[in-house]
Amino acid sequence: MLYVSRYVMKEGAEARVMEVYPRHREYLDRVAADGRILLIGPLLPAPGSGSMAVFRDAEAAAAFPLGDPFVLEGLAEPLPVQEWNALEYL
Repeated sequence: MLYVSRYVMKEGAEARVMEVYPRHREYLDRVAADGRILLIGPLLPAPGSGSMAVFRDAEAAAAFPLGDPFVLEGLAEPLPVQEWNALEYL
């Protein structure tokens, strides 16, 4: 089982995305270093659609948005973590 963490961008957030992005990317790189995150990226059309990340465990998926600068600085609103029973063809 995999776990999906998503958030949606708040209205007007686009004006600050590039300002906050370097802090978001630094945070993402730290989280990714532990190997629990499998995939992450913006939903299209970016930047207003939000983002999703796929994790190996529910705890990591739930914790991720709590430290993300996009959330902490008021640009994004996290959604509840969802279990994902992914079929793998790779």
